[in-house]
Amino acid sequence: MKIRIKGNSLRYRLTKSDVTTIIKDGRLEEETNFGHQTFRYALQTTTDYDLSATFHDNRITLFVPHSMIDRLANTDEVGFENEQGKLFLLVEKDFTCLDNVDEDQSDNYPNPLVEKSK
Repeated sequence: MKIRIKGNSLRYRLTKSDVTTIIKDGRLEEETNFGHQTFRYALQTTTDYDLSATFHDNRITLFVPHSMIDRLANTDEVGFENEQGKLFLLVEKDFTCLDNVDEDQSDNYPNPLVEKSK
């Protein structure tokens, strides 16, 4: 799971195993240790109808409806978005990069633009 924060925009990118874990456990959390403090970010399923987020105790939690996670897992749908006040929220599949990168992308979704670039 990756996050990107820019201004009032919060984007979560999910690999195939992230989606599998969320379906199985209903929650996924990762952390970054800054020495004396730890920043955590989580994704949790909900029975609500829209994406929403909270920030408490150095933890961002993005709440995603079960139906959206199911559609990520079982359809070609790429992602979902919502606005919560001034905050723009987006959860989406993490596709393989078209450029060569050094990170392991074996768990990413196949990039739909690969066929177009050939």
